[in-house]
Amino acid sequence: VPWRNKALSSSSAALAPDDCPSFHLPSLLPSPQPSEVTMATEKEKYPMASMGFLEAAVKISHTSPDIPAEVQLSMREHFLRRTQRMQRQTTEPASSTRHSSFKRHLPRQMQVGSLDLGDDYDVDEQPTSIGRIKPELYKQMTTENDESSNSKGGKNCGKINFSLRYDYENEMLLVKILKAFDLPAKDLCGSSDPYVKIYLLPDRKQKFQTRVHRKTLNPTFDESFQFPVPYDELPVRKLHLSVFDFDRFSRHDMIGEVILDNLFEVSDLSRETSIWKDIQYATSESVDLGEIMFSLCYLPTAGRLTLTVIKCRNLKAMDITGYSDPYVKVSLICDGRRLKKKKTTTKKNTLNPTYNEAIIFDIPPESMDQVSLHISVMDYDLVGHNEIIGVCRLGSGAEGLGRDHWNEMLAYPRKPIAHWHPLLESKKSEKEVILLPRPGNPEP
Repeated sequence: VPWRNKALSSSSAALAPDDCPSFHLPSLLPSPQPSEVTMATEKEKYPMASMGFLEAAVKISHTSPDIPAEVQLSMREHFLRRTQRMQRQTTEPASSTRHSSFKRHLPRQMQVGSLDLGDDYDVDEQPTSIGRIKPELYKQMTTENDESSNSKGGKNCGKINFSLRYDYENEMLLVKILKAFDLPAKDLCGSSDPYVKIYLLPDRKQKFQTRVHRKTLNPTFDESFQFPVPYDELPVRKLHLSVFDFDRFSRHDMIGEVILDNLFEVSDLSRETSIWKDIQYATSESVDLGEIMFSLCYLPTAGRLTLTVIKCRNLKAMDITGYSDPYVKVSLICDGRRLKKKKTTTKKNTLNPTYNEAIIFDIPPESMDQVSLHISVMDYDLVGHNEIIGVCRLGSGAEGLGRDHWNEMLAYPRKPIAHWHPLLESKKSEKEVILLPRPGNPEP
């Protein structure tokens, strides 16, 4: 049949001789049937002849006759390595498939411990890690601590530069504070707020003070002060310079001091002479808070006590400007309780205020031994709380000058008696003395 021959020829042409072994297709035309022996022989010789020719055309060969021997050996070795790796992984703890690729790369990581660093590389000189202790740092800190302890033992804590000159015409000693150098740090930020107080000993009533310089260890002052003193008294006078660190919320720290015993040490003071001195650590850390003058007068017949606040001098500077805004508060205390309080007006920007203001309390004569007066010099603050500069106490149970002044007032009734009183720290006099009740005393 013509169309059958055409189909066979096209199908036969589609089969390339390299894709499958050649074999003789049986003729589709009627022909004599071959013997069984011949067919069996053909099956053994051509095993694919029994399959359909279309199935034989798409059958993949498994013999790979064209692959070189080297490639087959490489593929076999790769298969063996993969099999060994799979066997090794089965003995490890099971983990998430998320990290399976990481495990396969672990054997290929470089072993740092097996590196040959060479003979010139010392193991002890390897870079230190973050947590490793560095002994050299401790040696440095120990040295600094030793220097600090030695300084506190009597060595200097910086230098100060000042000049002296005597004005013969006006009989004035002119003291000019120029600058300070290499002061110790008193604040946590590694700095200080220094200022200088100047005395001409033995008189401590007259005192001068420089401005406060913020956050510096090398301040430049350039401030002049005048002490009225006769020329004949200069040999017995001593210049005392006290360097302080200003603290807004607590006591001012004393950095150190300089005492010039001989004013003629450098020259005859006829011309201005510059002097450099080492600042010595102060042996006493007591801070001068200033003084207050007031008078007491008691009228027994009227039962009236009059306290007149006259003035203050050399008050502690509470503001960064080097001044204060002081006022005086007077409290009447009985059995540790405050009965009444009164205060004066506020004086702005001064350390030597003058008041001349009278404060009156009504106290019966029989109660005078049971009451006391607590006087506080305060610094007015527009923002925040008013702070205590210093205090003093009056009464029969007071100590020192406070008791003597009180007894003198009772001994001389109707007569105003005035005295200067030094100001004390509030935590000692107010909390320990004033606010502690005295049992067994009735109220007035």
